[in-house]
Amino acid sequence: MNPLSSIDCDKLVSQPDIETLLAAVVGGTPDPIAGIFGPGSVSWRINRESALFLGAGRAALLQIAHPWVAAAIAEHSTVLDRPIARFHNTFRIVFTMVFGSVDQALAAARHLYSLHTYIHGELPEDVARWPRGSRYQANNVAALRWVFATLVESAVLAHDWILAPLTAVEREQYYDECKILAGLFGLSEASLPGSWEEFCAYNRAMHNSDELGVSDKARVMAHNLLVGAGSRIRPPFWYRALTMEWLPERFRNEFDLKFAGAEKKAVQHVKRWLPAIYQRLPFTIRFIGPWREGQARLAGRRADALTRWNNRFWIGQPLLPFAKCA
Repeated sequence: MNPLSSIDCDKLVSQPDIETLLAAVVGGTPDPIAGIFGPGSVSWRINRESALFLGAGRAALLQIAHPWVAAAIAEHSTVLDRPIARFHNTFRIVFTMVFGSVDQALAAARHLYSLHTYIHGELPEDVARWPRGSRYQANNVAALRWVFATLVESAVLAHDWILAPLTAVEREQYYDECKILAGLFGLSEASLPGSWEEFCAYNRAMHNSDELGVSDKARVMAHNLLVGAGSRIRPPFWYRALTMEWLPERFRNEFDLKFAGAEKKAVQHVKRWLPAIYQRLPFTIRFIGPWREGQARLAGRRADALTRWNNRFWIGQPLLPFAKCA
């Protein structure tokens, strides 16, 4: 697949499309209680790591580097000045899809699709190759693919930075699982790069393309994100510096982010101590609440207080949504 192909630029995910994709996901799921992957999957092993938070800022900035995504957030969301709320909204859906039961994952997918049907409009300014007045729609295949790609790529980047890097086989297995997850986003396997190598090529091509470009509003959102605007959570300086290091230089410049001596020194410093400390953390701290909730569900237990507290950090509420009442 040509990473910059315009064939699906105007293709929208329809209601029949999403239901067909969800039916395919269900058909390949052996244990509805375990969810679409289950505890033996690479997806559970990677996504349970708190270290994935290291890549969250990068993923968010790359998402809003797409003019459609930035415009949609600015015009259809209340989180323009509260980027942590967008973090919660994103991971509430993603972690429900990954760690929830099949019923929860399907409900999250339908909820996401429904939300996206109301998000459409026109770009308020010229950005990259998109002239002012260009129509955008959230259920567009090309835009969904980009948002999905930022999450997958940033998760692997963060994992491999702080833990032993995935082997080539593990990367391919993880990507194969991600293609299943993509179905819940409304993306067919045919709309995605076929292998991990092709996926990396797609990302590199997008980073250098005029499909992306930073608008004035996106620049404001980026700076708000990096200082934790609208939240009591204030990302430390080293986190902001690491996020900037992981961005392609083009986007550091377009977002007007300073990455000079102090930032580079902070990155080198955190590289010396954080991986070693992280790997010594007890699992109760290291593994995220949504994974712990999934483990409790499989054991027939309720999520404990620590899990509920941890969930509030990751998804902004004590439990994964869409669970059926007993």
